[in-house]
Amino acid sequence: MDGTKRRRRGVPLAAAGLAAVFALVGCGGSGGDDSAVTDSGGRPAVDAEAGAERAGAEPAGAGPAGAEKPGAAAADLRVDQRSIVYTGSMRVQVRDVDQAAREAVTLATAAGGFVGGDERRTAGGDATAELTLRVPAAKFSVVVEDLAGLGTQQRREISTEDVTEETVDLDARITTQRARVDNARRLLSRATSIGDLVSLENELARREADLASLEAKKRRLADLTALSTITVSLVGPDARPLEDETEAGFVAGLKGGWKVFLTSMTVLLTVLGALLPWLVAFGVPLGVLWWFLRRRRQRRPTVGLPPLPAQVPGAAAGAAPSVPGARSAP
Repeated sequence: MDGTKRRRRGVPLAAAGLAAVFALVGCGGSGGDDSAVTDSGGRPAVDAEAGAERAGAEPAGAGPAGAEKPGAAAADLRVDQRSIVYTGSMRVQVRDVDQAAREAVTLATAAGGFVGGDERRTAGGDATAELTLRVPAAKFSVVVEDLAGLGTQQRREISTEDVTEETVDLDARITTQRARVDNARRLLSRATSIGDLVSLENELARREADLASLEAKKRRLADLTALSTITVSLVGPDARPLEDETEAGFVAGLKGGWKVFLTSMTVLLTVLGALLPWLVAFGVPLGVLWWFLRRRRQRRPTVGLPPLPAQVPGAAAGAAPSVPGARSAP
């Protein structure tokens, strides 16, 4: 009986002890949670830290993503999205230079372009025409092929220049400069003194000039990328053929020297032709006057010394002449 009573008394005590332990654990856990989840502003610290982590994680992720997107776009930029300047130069030999020139102009205008320059020299079979054509970049290759079909193509040179980075740089600089102009205008509207007003007006004028210069460069670059330039030389059937290789050696030197000699003679004859009227106008009278004065000098009598005494006949050669009244030596 005593053992049974002791066991019955121990069960409530054990239950009470377990309840006390659970209560202490619960109190300690709630106290730790209160200190951990609340901050100085009464906001749960866990939520604040989670929000800070989300806020910090998003900009951190957005930063590299934003930095990578332009690079990825620049790396994946297709050819048709890049800014490329096309320039072409060609020489075509045709039968009729004037007719071929008209056809070349028609090709350029039909493609949506225009003629930037036209210089012709008509001399029968040796006629030439220099045309500068501006055509849209999308139709550059087609127009070049059509021009080559006008006759016999003797030379073709095509060059390209990628100005994509320069275009992007200009766009960024223009955006920044426009913001600076707007700021200067806002400051100018708030100026209260004459000194500030003058200073801000000068600064605004300088910024607007820089903006206008950048916009002019952008328009020029856009014009070059939108319209390509083709310089085509049309020559007649009797035109001198092109020299593909540069001549060197004795023959080349002789040809060069002969050309220089002919050029020098041409210059000399030109100068002589320019001086000839002056020589005739002044040289002939001066020559006649000189000839007249010379003849007049020759006709004047010359005044000479008195003649020497005549030598005594029979006198020995080398003997001194005899003086009258002089005695001879014994």
